[in-house]
Amino acid sequence: MKYGELTLGQIEAIVNKLGGMEGAHRFLSGELEVNEAGRQFKVWKTIKIGTGLKIAKDFRRVLSSGGIDVTSWTLGLFGSPAYTMVDKETEVDLVKVAVAELGFKEGARRDQLYERAREVGLELCPPEVGPQLRLQYKNQPKDECVFVGMEPIARETGSMGVFTVKCDALRYLWLDSYFIASEDHYNSPFRPELAWVFVRPRK
Repeated sequence: MKYGELTLGQIEAIVNKLGGMEGAHRFLSGELEVNEAGRQFKVWKTIKIGTGLKIAKDFRRVLSSGGIDVTSWTLGLFGSPAYTMVDKETEVDLVKVAVAELGFKEGARRDQLYERAREVGLELCPPEVGPQLRLQYKNQPKDECVFVGMEPIARETGSMGVFTVKCDALRYLWLDSYFIASEDHYNSPFRPELAWVFVRPRK
């Protein structure tokens, strides 16, 4: 073995830093790059935000006209002051990563997941990413659900939510949301197989 001086514990630590076995496989296949600043995930999808949809009502209209289903709970996010849109059209690079790929093989709390994403150079998504991703991801595979890594938005009821973008078993496209009853419970564990999207900042 070329690096026989490494102990099994050190090898395990390296695999853990890559995000477990899934991360190691992604590294070996070229999907995951490692440099001196830490792990860099390849861009999964580039979308545009700030496309001229100025108010929440614009998004509701465009989503509906595009045959996209929006749950009533999700509509509550659009009405929150925390839901903001950018004024100038710009592109954002997104990465899609499973909870386990960020090193949490047994699942993680939201705060842990977000902290790890920042540690590897990723950023939280602006609120507009959720509906824009839904509009620009028409070829989503059946049964896929992607969670948007963003600051949770509170509805009038006080429940906190993030956008989810999914395609159900019948190939219907949805803009949905994941809600927790209160901030106290929002740090409940997220399963290791769940896929999240974050922004990879451009250099």
